[in-house]
Amino acid sequence: MASAAHPVASDITATKTPRQRTGPSGAVPPKAGPREPARRACRIPGFVWALPPVAVLALVFLYPLALVVQQSVSPDEGGTSIAPYGDVFASESFRSALTTTVWLAVGSTAGCLVLGFVLAMIIAFVPFPGGRAVAKFIDVFLSFPSFLITLALLFIYGNVGMANGVWTDITGAADGPFDFLTTPWGVLLAEITYFTPFVMRPLLAAFSQLDSAQLEVASSLGAKPARIVRQVILPEALPALAAGGSLVLVMCLNEFGIVLFTGAKGVTTLPMLVYSKAILESDYPAACVVAVVNIAISVGLYSLYRMVSRRVGA
Repeated sequence: MASAAHPVASDITATKTPRQRTGPSGAVPPKAGPREPARRACRIPGFVWALPPVAVLALVFLYPLALVVQQSVSPDEGGTSIAPYGDVFASESFRSALTTTVWLAVGSTAGCLVLGFVLAMIIAFVPFPGGRAVAKFIDVFLSFPSFLITLALLFIYGNVGMANGVWTDITGAADGPFDFLTTPWGVLLAEITYFTPFVMRPLLAAFSQLDSAQLEVASSLGAKPARIVRQVILPEALPALAAGGSLVLVMCLNEFGIVLFTGAKGVTTLPMLVYSKAILESDYPAACVVAVVNIAISVGLYSLYRMVSRRVGA
């Protein structure tokens, strides 16, 4: 007859820790962590943050541009037609304004590149008292309005300006010899004077990164200054020249204040033609056609600049 279980042994068996469950491989699964919340925090998509600036850009730029394009195909007779484009392109005033705009922009850009390169080299490589102050002044000069420079030139070279006043005082003549500000050459001088610092600023930044040891080595090897400029300085300055020159070209194409304040009545550029058609003649379709052409030329030149700058690594 089997003996009854010992009471103490029964208690120990009853109080023994229950056996943990194991997985198929016999490993003990980790303890479950705290329950995750049913709803996670709502994350805003990235494109939502771009909506406010895009909306502002569309309101202040794209919408007025769309109105200009719409007006350019809306003749006074009503309806929608490209007839205003044909009329404007066939007019002699448009062809003359386009030619004047292009040659003034190209001539001003060439003058700014040459003058800006020479002045930037002098400031960067020729030590003289006040050189750093001149470099700082260039940064301030960039904030000046274009008409201010034009007024300064009028005070100096105008018909009753300082230069003509000195000439008439010395010679006793009735008129002075300086009478070019109301001609295309006066507009060219004013644009070169105003836009040259826009070329000098990137050039000075490029020259500040040029290792002066290269210049010293080239000079010690007997290279003349012209050769140093051509083979050492100019290659380093090409990207900055491309950037500054393209900026000046686009700005000259759209310059209005200089032509207006010089009083050059015989000089009509595309921006002046827009002003004349819209304000003086109230021909808004023709004015919008000229504005669309001016915008297309500017955007095309800027796109060409971006393509070239990527290839040269500017």
